[in-house]
Amino acid sequence: MSKHYESALSVVALLFMSGAYADDADRQSLDDAWWTGPIVAAGAATLPQGHALIEPYVYDVITRGRYDSDGNYRSTDTVHSYGSLTYMLYGVTDGFTAGVIPTFGFNDVDQGQDSSGIGVGDVTLQAQWRLSQFREGRRIPTSSLVLQQTLPTGKYDELGTRPSDGLGAGAYTTSLAVHSQYYLWMPSGRILRTRLNVAYAFSDTVDVTDTSVYGTPQGFRGHADPGDTFSIYSAWEYSLTRNWVLALDAFYQHDSSTRIRGATQGVPFSADSGSAWRFGLAPAIEYNFTSNIGVIVGARWFAAGRDTGASITPVAAINMVY
Repeated sequence: MSKHYESALSVVALLFMSGAYADDADRQSLDDAWWTGPIVAAGAATLPQGHALIEPYVYDVITRGRYDSDGNYRSTDTVHSYGSLTYMLYGVTDGFTAGVIPTFGFNDVDQGQDSSGIGVGDVTLQAQWRLSQFREGRRIPTSSLVLQQTLPTGKYDELGTRPSDGLGAGAYTTSLAVHSQYYLWMPSGRILRTRLNVAYAFSDTVDVTDTSVYGTPQGFRGHADPGDTFSIYSAWEYSLTRNWVLALDAFYQHDSSTRIRGATQGVPFSADSGSAWRFGLAPAIEYNFTSNIGVIVGARWFAAGRDTGASITPVAAINMVY
């Protein structure tokens, strides 16, 4: 087991052990704890009927290297992938929330041409059903089933001499996830909110023409079969005060091999990406103006991996519930 996993597991064990010895007499009340949510792990709670959540994120994926097939870091040319995504969710009933997540982006590359302009990325539709609800004094967490369908609205092929215009995957991608959320009281009496999410995503076959995000050359005609992705996310938020919260995500993702088949000007062309994985951390700090409005600033870091980009991503978001 790597040192990264050992460290993460040690943190989890420490937090859960600490929660077991919290002094009930001095415990912070749930009403006194305001949250924005961590950077990576999405929430398990559904919105009350008739209420809406809007949470725009802005970020810069800074890639300066890559983890090779042996997990060793290799330097590469720097790429800044500026982007935004916005959660727009609505409580249809108390136990069912639906919404849409649009994305936009712009790539700034050291070698080659930058994106021709800000472009539309893929759009995701989301439906979330609550399965259970946390109650203080009980061991049952809030949990939910989350279905996402990503639509291929972003440009991904026929990129010509500007591969940086590629902002989508060209695939209809379906993701099924289970989200859970629980509250622990620390020895200080302050609340630690925890999340554990597990997701599996799969995509359909993509028709590909010319230069594309899949690394195909000009003149290519064929298709790509994106590999399935398995993800597990764990997050901890510690309520320092009513307004200030410290947050940390730890996550693991595994991608199956993506297969490309076709021909370039009559010459057969095929490629397989091979499986890939990455382990990352995302520390952040939240400030909550009220129980319904808060901001978060932090960074996502891919700390280890194989056959995957090595990046760090500064992130900022504002969470608003109406």
